[in-house]
Amino acid sequence: MQVIVPTQRAGMRLDQFLSEVSDLSRSQITQRIQARDVLVDGDIPVKAGIRLRGGEVIDLTIPPPPSTDAIPQDIPFGVLYEDEHMVVVDKPADIVVHPSPGHETGTMVNALLYRYESLAPDVGTEDGRPRPGIVHRLDLGTSGLMLVARTLEARVKLSEQIAMRNVSRRYLAIVHGNALADTGTFETLHGRHPKDRKRFSSRVKHGKTAITHYRVLARGASMSLVECALETGRTHQIRVHFADAGYPLVGDKIYGGRRRALGRGAASASRLSRQALHAWSIRFAHPISGQRISLHQYPPLDMAEVAYAIFGKPIEELAAPQDWAPSSP
Repeated sequence: MQVIVPTQRAGMRLDQFLSEVSDLSRSQITQRIQARDVLVDGDIPVKAGIRLRGGEVIDLTIPPPPSTDAIPQDIPFGVLYEDEHMVVVDKPADIVVHPSPGHETGTMVNALLYRYESLAPDVGTEDGRPRPGIVHRLDLGTSGLMLVARTLEARVKLSEQIAMRNVSRRYLAIVHGNALADTGTFETLHGRHPKDRKRFSSRVKHGKTAITHYRVLARGASMSLVECALETGRTHQIRVHFADAGYPLVGDKIYGGRRRALGRGAASASRLSRQALHAWSIRFAHPISGQRISLHQYPPLDMAEVAYAIFGKPIEELAAPQDWAPSSP
């Protein structure tokens, strides 16, 4: 689009003016300026906050919206349960769940669309990108079990179970430090980090409640294997709780898990290319039949090898499915 700045708009900031004459927010205008999609009298402005004189000719290029159609792609992943209503998948650590900026393809959604003819339709997403079948998410770098709906009815009922905290989700994590109490609960507020918008924090004045129960399964010289049970499912919840308590997950690049390890398994831990977090157990009621389903899957080789190097035993000997957390469904 091209617009001439009226003289009565003299003195207004560039980003403020463009947000008034377009459908973009000021932050989106700033992104367009950084992407060199804004010209003022044929020149690229240096800052979004330059003051207009009036009479300038502004050219604004608005990129097309992201596609609402995901492309099926042949990407391997494990399946622990499937029927005409739903699927339980074992997500690889290096795959994001659904398309997002920087990850338009190569996601679990792309992989699911390749394997299954039908998935539950989207029920409305903020960014317009497709999330068919997705009931809940796991971070990039986190592996493990996820619920996927193949029908809208299954999606609604599974989402209701999660909202009512009737889905038991257990994770295995390797954390730095070996002085954790044998069992414990983190109950905090959870919100965006005040200085780094890519991170979250439990040290906020306002936020949503986040509750993580844990128990220690094994201790090494400077690291511990813990099992976590979620009552809530906030973004990065386990990673934030342990990092803010001084026990960041091994391999976590965002929350400090690259600290130097000591003792047995330290070299293996330092080579782990992602956070040592795996969603290993899930229990829920089938959304249609109501039958209770309990499934578990041990971590993939990269995390299993690190655990063996640190604790001297196969992870199958260190972790066993059992009820232990308060308020366990």
